[in-house]
Order: sequence, then structure tokens, then C-alpha cells
Amino acid sequence: MDGFNSSTSNGPPSETTRISATSSVILKYKELICSEYRCVTEYNSRSGEHVLLSERYTQPLILQRHRGQKEREEEIRSSGESFQKVLSARSSDDSVHLNSLFDPDGHGIRPSAVILQGNSGNGKSFTVQKIMMDWASGDLYKERFDVVFHLKCKEINRICGIKSLAEILSCSCSLTSDQISQVLQHSPEKMLFIIDGFDELRLTQDINDMSPHTDLLQKAPAEVILCDLLRGQILPETFLLVTSRSTATDTLSKLLKGPQRFSEIMGFSEKGVEEYFQKFFQNEEHFRKAYTLVKTNETLITACSIPVVCWIICTTIKERLKTTADVTSGLETTTSIYVDFVCTLLKHHCQGLSQSIPTMLMSLGQLAERGMLEQQVLLDEKTVKETVSDPAGSPFLCKFLFKRRIHQETMFSFMHLSFQEFFTALYYVLLGEKESQRKFTQLFSINKYSSRHHFCPSHFSAVVQFAFGLLNKDVRRTLEEHGLFVHSKTQTRLKEWILKMVQNIHTYSVKALFFLHCLYELHEEEFVKKAMKTWKRIHSDDRFISRTGCQALLYCSQCCQYIEELDLFVCTLTPENFRMILPVYHKFKKVSLNVHVSSDSDLDELINALTRGQTLRSQSIDVLFIFTNFECCYLHLSIDEEISIKIITSTPSQSLKLTSQCQEPVNTEWAKLTQIIHQGDSDALMSVLCSFSELKKMEIKLHCLSKMWTHWILQIIQNCSSLTELEVDAWFLLEEGIQILQRSRTRPACSVTFQGLICNNQSRKCTRCEDHDLSCNQEVKIHLSSSGFSMETL
Repeated sequence: MDGFNSSTSNGPPSETTRISATSSVILKYKELICSEYRCVTEYNSRSGEHVLLSERYTQPLILQRHRGQKEREEEIRSSGESFQKVLSARSSDDSVHLNSLFDPDGHGIRPSAVILQGNSGNGKSFTVQKIMMDWASGDLYKERFDVVFHLKCKEINRICGIKSLAEILSCSCSLTSDQISQVLQHSPEKMLFIIDGFDELRLTQDINDMSPHTDLLQKAPAEVILCDLLRGQILPETFLLVTSRSTATDTLSKLLKGPQRFSEIMGFSEKGVEEYFQKFFQNEEHFRKAYTLVKTNETLITACSIPVVCWIICTTIKERLKTTADVTSGLETTTSIYVDFVCTLLKHHCQGLSQSIPTMLMSLGQLAERGMLEQQVLLDEKTVKETVSDPAGSPFLCKFLFKRRIHQETMFSFMHLSFQEFFTALYYVLLGEKESQRKFTQLFSINKYSSRHHFCPSHFSAVVQFAFGLLNKDVRRTLEEHGLFVHSKTQTRLKEWILKMVQNIHTYSVKALFFLHCLYELHEEEFVKKAMKTWKRIHSDDRFISRTGCQALLYCSQCCQYIEELDLFVCTLTPENFRMILPVYHKFKKVSLNVHVSSDSDLDELINALTRGQTLRSQSIDVLFIFTNFECCYLHLSIDEEISIKIITSTPSQSLKLTSQCQEPVNTEWAKLTQIIHQGDSDALMSVLCSFSELKKMEIKLHCLSKMWTHWILQIIQNCSSLTELEVDAWFLLEEGIQILQRSRTRPACSVTFQGLICNNQSRKCTRCEDHDLSCNQEVKIHLSSSGFSMETL
């Protein structure tokens, strides 16, 4: 920096010397920025703790257009895979990278000011830190901006007295006001000011009444100078990037100089969430466990589009990994994550609230309930202001301006429908005992004019699940730190209600998975054991069971010693969901499932996983595997003293049942076996059957016992030395097959029976058989042993 004060001995410094001195200051400034912005101080960082920015920052999805009402509603209502499809559609059309924020538009117009809007916790300040770091490192805006200044509105609020722009900037960076004055006179057209958190700026007077200040050296209150910079009164040639929550962008756009460009941080796409988890954990095994766990919960994977939620979940799991390798204990409930998120925003994004935290949250809950009752996610300004005294000050509300013919309409929403559901539940449990009881009684009331019992409106299901999650003792402890208390009688009544419902679950026309969700969110093992004690059969009529539903089923089943039956045959499970609940199949005496598979490898893996799993004595498992081309493979697995596996193919209707005394793992290519049954490849069958240990019994169901099938069956008898019993059930026993059997024998200790229809008509070609007139046929049973052939009429 010595060059900054250099001058010639003959007079004032030359232009070249001044440029050199300014360049030296800027270079030093970049070095200081790199040093300061390289690391991130997280919400839970202790003194001196930090992580590298490169280990945390993930590019969010940024759009450069306003979205209409239908698009907003679609984003707020969708979740899980449908939400990711919505984000993908937005991404493919309009997403931009940081380096293109100031690029000319289709008409060649380059913006002087860019608004970067985003919800609380969506990563606006983090993105600004990344821009500063990349500019100082020479990786971003290298040719476009010689200098980038960063002003935080939180810090502007703390500046007292009157200051010039240079003095204000010196408060937020490592340069002196004299050095900054020199830099400000150097190519202002290649200078960028980043104003971070405009919504947090406290204005002491009305923006429109402020007198303009155009002199760079003129002094005024910090917020006045900042507004003049935004208007373009000071340094009109410079460029501006202003971040703000949506609640303040309409004020900002009226203040900001033009030409303007609007952009919005949507949060993380699914790919962005995965990248964030990878960077956070670094350890590949930990990353895979954590990310897979979150993907199983539709609500959480949707909420992970909010970067702060990603951080909370990753931090929670990482803390648990320090003490246990069981990642499932690191992410207990959806409710607990939402409570952590709310508490994080309350602590770090609610500065200068005009009301207490309990008052604000209760008013938000009242607003959320109103939207739930009316089934609205977009709420008009009048409704919001009737309930929430300072909607602009709440970090949990979003504000939108929609075009209505010749005017604009202001509307609000929660970040997502799930947050609206959460705040409704929070409102219900924080109410006084009587009022809380009244609210829940309305939800759980029984219609006396109907034979059907209604446990709650379907769109309130998630509200009730969140309510049970808020009863969890660890969650309640977190709420109490913010002065929020759940009445003990509210806890008691909700628990009494669910106990009554699950004890009489077969008399109610309700969804069993709903109760499993409630118990999962409550997450109190002893109570769940008590509730599940009388639950003999878990049954669902839902056509599709979600990953979150499987997670709840897994947890509740693990709390039980034994359950009579799991019947999900009406549902369609994905292979991923099938694997999720695989650890608890052994808890059930009877299991009925319907699984959609997309490949032969899926079928092989899933059946092998079943046969390798823990089993109960006298257990029966029925699984219908459906391929994308609608072909089916039905598996019946029964375990008693022996293990029996039955494969039934769909076209043609043929089956193979194998019974083994040895209950060791059976690994085979099941998809290949089903093809073999179709095609009648005896050599291939021989190789597959060798994978079965101590094969004792075999049952085959055929359409016709042809010459080929007869030879095949005789080969099986000779090659499988452990086989003692073989049964063949055929629709027709053809003469060509019977003739072969009449000349055949089996091994000692191996008996074979064939049962089916034979034609009594002696003519070579029976037209009645061809016309399916069965009056000419007779049902018989053929016995084949080491003694020879015999046939009886049935």
C-alpha cells in the first residue's frame, strides 16, 4: 500500500502514479477479501471454529423471471418427486449461473441493478460470500468489475451519526476511508456494490421524503446514503446487486435505479441437495447413508430445497455419527427438523421483532389454520394483516405481487404447504387446555349421521402428525427454550385418543398408515410399544405407499416383538420401499406384498434378499412382482420345518414350487428361472436347481404335459439326487407324454405324481378338444415310482 501515498518530487502525483497506487490498493483489498471470505462461520460455531466456504457452498437454483399464481401454488403444494419435477421444469427453462446475472438480455440491455430475492434460509448471504470470494480470487467478473464492495444492512443499522459513503464502506471492509475515496474515483463504471439484506434495513424516515445526496463526500445518516446509492444519485455509473426477502422487494424495486433485473433464489434442486450432502460429509459412506435416509422422507427431501434445512439435517446426523454408526438415530422425525429450522430462524433472522416470539408464532399459527380450513396456500393481504401484525418482519412468510388486469395484487404464503401444516399444529398444541381440546375434538369428531367414522379431514392429516411430533419430550424441551409450552393435558388427551383408535383399528374405516405416521412422529418407544401391543394386522388400502410411510412402518414394527400379518397387497411398492422394510419382514407371520420391478436384476435381488432374511417359524410370504410390461411373477415363500419357494409366471400360467430342508440362503437368478419355466429349457433348469441346497420336493404346474416336458421332468428326477417328491399338475396330459411315462421308472425313494385331463376319444384328432368341449375328457392321476407306472381315474 506504500504506492498509495507516492508522488513525484516536482508536484502532485501523475495519472499513471495514481492508477498504480489505486491498483495496489485494490490488489491488497482482494487479498484481504480472500482471507476474510475463505471461511464460513456456521450457526452453531464456537469461538474460532469455522469451515471452508468451498466445503459448504453449493450453487442454488436461480431464476430470472416472476412466476404466476398457478406456478407458485404448484411449487407450494407439491412434495417429494413431484416437487423435484417442478424444480427441474423451472431449472431447464429459466435458471442462470452467478456469472450471467449481469449479462445483456435478448434485446441487448444490460441491467444496472439486479434484485436477488429469496426466502429466509435460502442462501442469499451465502451466495454473496461466494461472489465476493470468487471475484477476489479472479474466478468471477474478472473483466467486468475491477472492484466489488459488500454492504450488510444489519451492519448499516448499527452505524451511528452522519457518514460519507467512503466512511460507511470503511466500517465494513479493511480499507481506510481515504483509500476507499481513491478507489471510488477509479472507473466507477467497473464497480459493483452488493447490498445484502435490504429487508433488514431500518429506515428512520420515509424513503420518498429523503433529500437526495449526489456528492460523494457529503455526509448523512448511513441508511440515507445507502438509499441514494441505490437510487443512483451517488455514483450513477456503478452496478448494484441487492439481496432481499420477498416481503421487501416491492419497496426495493420502486427505490432502485434502472434498468433493473429481477432474479430469485429458489433453493436447491435435487442435484444440489445431493451435492451439498457430499460436500458436508466428504466421507463417501457417511454421505450415502445420510442422503439415502433423507430421500426416504418426502417432506424432508422437499424441505431440503431450503439450504438451512440441509445444514440442520446434516449437522444432526453428523453429531450422531460421532457417538454411533447408526445413522437412523441421527434423523428422528420430520417435526424435530422443522422445530430446529424455526428456532434457527428465530435466533438469527428475527432481529428487532416488535412482539414476543410466542405472540408472533401464535399469530402465524392462526393464519396457517385459516389457510388450512379454506384449503388455500396463497393468502390475500387483508387476511394476513388481520392476523399477523407485522408480516414483513416474519421470516416464515413470503410475499408475492401478481398482475390483475391493470393493477397488482399482494398475496402471502408460507414457504411451503408443509410449513403451513406445521404452524397449524404448533398453534393447536400451544393453545390453552380447553381451547386446544376443542380444536382437536373438532378434528377427531365422529359423524353421528354416518356409519363411517371420520378421524380428521384428509388435508389435516399432516397437521395431526405434526401435533404428535410436537409431544416428543426432546422437541418440547427445544420449544421451552423459546418460551413455548405444550399443556400436559393436551399431551395426555392426544395419547389417549390414539390408543383408543389403534385398539379398535379394525372397526374404523381409516388408513392404518396414518396412525403409524403419528406414532413415528411421537417417537417415544415405550408408548409406541404400548400402542402396537394389540395391533395384530397392519393393512392398507392405499394404492401407493410412500417412502415416508415405509419409514413409519419400519420404526413402529421394530418396536414390536411379533405381529400376525402385514398386508400391503393392494399397494404398489417400489424396489426401494421393498428394501426399506425388509429388516422387519421377520416380525410378521404372514406377509403379502405387491412390488413393481423394472428389470430382471431387481427381481433377482429382491427375491434373494427375502430368502436370506431372518424368518419366523411357520412364516408365509406372498409377493407379486409386476414388470413394466405388465408381466408378473408371483412368489410364495413359506417357512416351517422346511423352506418352500413357489414361482408362478403370468403368460402362460405355469408355476414351479421348490421345497428344501436346508434353510440356508438361496441365491439364484430368479428372472432366468421364470424364463426357463416359460421356454422349457431343461439344461438351463438343471443348472439353476443345483443352487438349491438339499432340494426335497418340487411342484410343477403346466398347461400341457407334452413330450418335451415329460423328458424334462424325468431328467430332473435323475439329476437331483436329494429330490424325494415331485408333483405335476397339468391341464391336459397328452398321449405323447403318457406313452413315455409308461416306459419309465424313477429312483428308489422318489415318488412322482401327474394329475390332469386325458381325452377319451380314440380318434387321432379330437375336434371336441380343439373346441374346448371337456365332455370328452377324464381326470386322472398317474403314479410313477421305482416299481413302474400306474394310473387311476378320479
